[in-house]
Amino acid sequence: MSQFIDLKDYDASIHKEILDALTREDDTVIEICEDRAIAEMRCYLSKRYDCDKIFSATGEKRNQLVLMIAIDIAVYHIFTIHNPRNLSPIRKERYERAVKWLESVADEDISVDGAPLLPEEVRVNKSNFLMKSNRKRVNHW
Repeated sequence: MSQFIDLKDYDASIHKEILDALTREDDTVIEICEDRAIAEMRCYLSKRYDCDKIFSATGEKRNQLVLMIAIDIAVYHIFTIHNPRNLSPIRKERYERAVKWLESVADEDISVDGAPLLPEEVRVNKSNFLMKSNRKRVNHW
């Protein structure tokens, strides 16, 4: 269970009545979606940032931009539980925007101001080397 997001944090993104209707007033569903959102974010942020410090922060010590992205992803997952075919366009757009932002952070195009970085030796040891090849184009029989 994550302590990074409080229930009152959702007030800036979704009305309490809508959240209660989507989760049928079951707070465990919210906690599960929060944990999934944080796990998804860790995949992108762990390359450069100390995710343990970022997501263990509470109250005013939390990075507000990271908190907003986490809430957008969690709310998207909550909405998909209800009716994924009738998903609100704004929720889909905010989720896609959050993922695009996370991809930019992972590609080191942008940085998260105030987020704790991993130690230099840990960041250097992570290799960006990837080996690929093209598909075979011609077969001779």
